[in-house]
Amino acid sequence: MREQVQEFLQYITVEKGYSENTIAAYRNDLGQFTAFLENRNITFEEVDQEVILGYVMYMKTEQEYASSTVARKVAAIKSFYHYLADRGLIQDDPTATLDSPKVRKRLPKAISQEDMERLLREPAREQTPKALRDRALLEVLYATGLRVTELVSLDVDDVNLASATVRVVHTKDRGARLVPVHQRALEPLQDYLEGGRVQLLRDPEVRALFLNHRGQRLTRQGLWLIVKHYVREVGISEDVTPHTLRHTFAAHLIDNRADLEYVQELLGHANISTTQVYTQVMEEETPGEGSV
Repeated sequence: MREQVQEFLQYITVEKGYSENTIAAYRNDLGQFTAFLENRNITFEEVDQEVILGYVMYMKTEQEYASSTVARKVAAIKSFYHYLADRGLIQDDPTATLDSPKVRKRLPKAISQEDMERLLREPAREQTPKALRDRALLEVLYATGLRVTELVSLDVDDVNLASATVRVVHTKDRGARLVPVHQRALEPLQDYLEGGRVQLLRDPEVRALFLNHRGQRLTRQGLWLIVKHYVREVGISEDVTPHTLRHTFAAHLIDNRADLEYVQELLGHANISTTQVYTQVMEEETPGEGSV
């Protein structure tokens, strides 16, 4: 079988023009499958769907591969057997009616309410322009669930403290939606607008809401670094990014029995199924009856 694998690799290299990384992945995946067969004295002609399903079970239970890894390795096997069948090297393709393993969608991560509160309190220890900015942006991020790009794209004119809303412009179609801002974020936002932003501003023509130390619009990377800084300061061990706070916003809303369609509207999801992922988050993180 190893000779046939080498011929297949040569085929996808020369005729298909696959990249070196893809070819290396195929070589590794098919090498593992070959070793599995050899240990069981099975030739490639003897492989049927039952053997492949046994290999899938082996990868899941004994190798403990992630579902995405299993799916990739099965895809390599299917490509190999399609090649063998096309060239008449086998009579029947055992993978012809084989469904690809389902890849379990990675659920969004959310941090606890306690850790979130610690994170929000940390910038309030100081009253510098940057600390006022950081407190406001963390509060707004958690109070609205905005995407990172949406948050850093906000202009001063998008903020309405009287109605407790921000106007979010969609990057794809340039449409907009009004997102309510939780009451707790209004005071930090006002303090920043009246104090921190005024001191950070260099050019009065700049309308960006959140500014960096040069008086320019805060970038996605800048926001990421700010969040990472406070995560380290308060000693949160989980990997927390600005996107984590969006997940946390949604998960905490649903945990407090918020209507799913309302959460969908806040997050700007086009499809309710995207929002339903957060119900799975809470179900997995909440122990069932009788749990310890």
